Amino acid sequence: MVPLRDADQLSELLGTPHPLVIEKVHAELTEDDLSVLARSPFCVLSTADAAGNCDASPRGVEPGSLQILGPSTIALPDRPGNRRGDNFRNILENPHVGLLFLVPGSSEVLRVNGRATIVTDGPFFDAMAHRGRRPVLATVVEIDEIYRHCPASLRRAKLWDTSNWPYDE
Repeated sequence: MVPLRDADQLSELLGTPHPLVIEKVHAELTEDDLSVLARSPFCVLSTADAAGNCDASPRGVEPGSLQILGPSTIALPDRPGNRRGDNFRNILENPHVGLLFLVPGSSEVLRVNGRATIVTDGPFFDAMAHRGRRPVLATVVEIDEIYRHCPASLRRAKLWDTSNWPYDE
């Protein structure tokens, strides 16, 4: 194995990104971003603790349960799961989070990076109720940057092509 030495070597190997790739990053939600969020029933929430130990957790987000609190603020409800709370424990130590929102059948991937706060109540909790149950926790994310990922990885993976799936359920 030949380890990468530094960021300069990385830039040398990857080349310079096209200006459009850099320019597409923004800090406030656009109509296109809101459209993806409204259609996405699934996201991956990534966190790291103070020591840099990482966690990525899948989150089911029923349409309408993710709340838009402002032009650069969203709230993601927590749903009952395995009760480990790895992401929550990490956020308590390090508020930086990354989220990837996917739209089934589409090559759209919306990336949100920001700083999270865990809240136990708020005026938006009733709107996040699912099957009559309000969440006990929500993750409020102040967006630092948001952008659409290149769809090439989903196309290469043939993620939505059922004939490519390795098994039937």
